[in-house]
This record gives sequence, structure tokens and C-alpha cells, in this order.
Amino acid sequence: MKRNFDDIVNSLKDSIATYDYFVDFEKVYRHIDEVKVELNILNSLIGEDNIEEAFSKLLIEYPKVLGVIPILLAIRKGEISIIDGEIIIYSFKNINRDIKDYVKLLKESGLEELIRTKKIKNLVDYVIGVEVGLDTNARKNRTGTLMEAIVESYIKKIPNVEYIKQATKIHIKERFNINVLENLVLDEKNGETNKRFDFAVKSKSGKVLLIETNFYSGGGSKLNETARSYAKLANDMKNINEVEFVWITDGIGWKSTKNNLREAYQVINHLYTIEDLNSGVLEKI
Repeated sequence: MKRNFDDIVNSLKDSIATYDYFVDFEKVYRHIDEVKVELNILNSLIGEDNIEEAFSKLLIEYPKVLGVIPILLAIRKGEISIIDGEIIIYSFKNINRDIKDYVKLLKESGLEELIRTKKIKNLVDYVIGVEVGLDTNARKNRTGTLMEAIVESYIKKIPNVEYIKQATKIHIKERFNINVLENLVLDEKNGETNKRFDFAVKSKSGKVLLIETNFYSGGGSKLNETARSYAKLANDMKNINEVEFVWITDGIGWKSTKNNLREAYQVINHLYTIEDLNSGVLEKI
């Protein structure tokens, strides 16, 4: 049932992106709505010649505008630390320093010039751009979610098969009325006995398929760690007749560390890619 390893590597995909993968605009707009009032108040500073004095007055009259300064600097923190001869901690929840210090922060960070010289016309539009940029950091999580959705779509195609998402030992025991993993320690280093599998599928033969999924578009040490961890997991389960470990992975990130994937492939009986899913491998198992 297993393909030649080189065929596996050659079938790895560079993307599983859907149309909404790139930016979560709903989240962006939600974040904007939370600070729109304060941003529009700060819009009054755009083009001001004496922006430092105007900013000082705003902080006194509308102290809540302080809370949006971090997002103007593309960070999500309630306070930041600056080294200026000493470590200075600026709070943006409450004014904890002299207002002139916040004015200095505005100037030295570059925000003062950005606003005074009209390099932007509207801070709301500016922050939409910032939020879009920050949201790209969440793509890695979205990729994992997309891979799970892809695998689930293939599981659903198999008639008369029960499955659980994010399945623990307890979930498996309660749903399938079997206790096949009772004595298996899934993470000996941390003493973890209640690991969550992306899917637990009860096959028609009565066996339970424990499925893990992931997609890596880039390389890194995480891939090596994952390959070693899953190889050990598969090896630990070999003596449990009622269980099969299945790893479904993809992504050209594996090409930079294919030796680790090859080692895992030699140990794990059921290591597949999206190409295998297209060939009906889950039905065959």
C-alpha cells in the first residue's frame, strides 16, 4: 500500500490555500471596530504643525487614545519597555509616566513625523494595513486547520464509519466503548497520558485509526521533532492489535529535511500525503 519514498517527496504540495487563507478580514474588521473611535480622535493630529502640544492635550482630554498607540507601532501589548539610558516602561492602559515621556515616544518612534507630514491621510486606514500585516502571522495556524479540514472531508466520504475530532483516550473509550489505549503513555517525557489526536476513526473491522495531520510549507527544527515524535508513537503502538497510527502530512517544507521524513517513513506503516488521499487510501485502510 505504501508508495516509493521518492514518489512521496515528489508529490509534496507547495500550498493548500483556500480563498480565505491569506487574510482573516473578519478578524481585521473586528479589531478595527474596537479602536475606531480612538483612531478618529487621533486623526485630528494629522497635519498639525505643533503635534507634540496637540498630542499632550489629547492625552489629558481623551486618555483612552493612549490605548491605540501600540497598534500604531504594530504590536499587541498593554505596555512596552524602552531602553533610554535606563529601562523605561510605558503603560498604555493607564498613564504611568509624565505626558512629556509619551510625547517623546511618539516622536522617537517615528509616529510623530508620519502623522505631522501627512504621509497618511487616515489612521483607521493605516491600522487596517497594520492588522492585515499582523494577521499573516496566523497563517501557520490556518494551514493546520485547513489540513485537518481536507482530511476530514475524505473521512466523511467513507460510509458507515464513526470518527471523533480532537480525540483523547477518554473520548475514544466513551464513544467507541473500547479502552485500547489504557496502558499507553503518549508522552513519556512529560508523563502525558491524554494526548489529543486530530482524528480517531473506528474502521469497519473494529480497529481504531489514530490520525495526526499537518502541513509544512517551510523547513525548520519543528519538522525534525515531529518526525521523531510520530515515529516513536507508531513504534509504541505496534503491539496494540486494535490500533493503527496514521500520519497524513504534506508540504514542500519536507524537501529540506527529507532524511528525517524518510526515517519516519521506514517506521510508520501508514504515512501518507494528500496524493494518497486522492487515491482512496483511507477507504483501503
